[in-house]
Amino acid sequence: MSQDKVFADGFLFKRRENAPEFVIGNISVKVDDAITFLNNNQKNGWVNLNVLNSKSGKPYIELDTFVPKKKANGTDTAPNQAPVQEADLPF
Repeated sequence: MSQDKVFADGFLFKRRENAPEFVIGNISVKVDDAITFLNNNQKNGWVNLNVLNSKSGKPYIELDTFVPKKKANGTDTAPNQAPVQEADLPF
């Protein structure tokens, strides 16, 4: 995995302090910047992002650069990331 942080251009995550407990926050997307970022960072049609907290406590979105290593039998050392299925959603 790369040690350099790649910030997700065009994506902004904000916590909502006065929201109900089940609301974590919201994501704003600046379409033109996000499309460029997604096109430049996609692998097999997917871009994985992490929502993290800075040292100051402010959330930010970063490109997930993790690449699983292949075992001798050709399988990944980490499970594949799959799209969220509607049944996985809590609502």
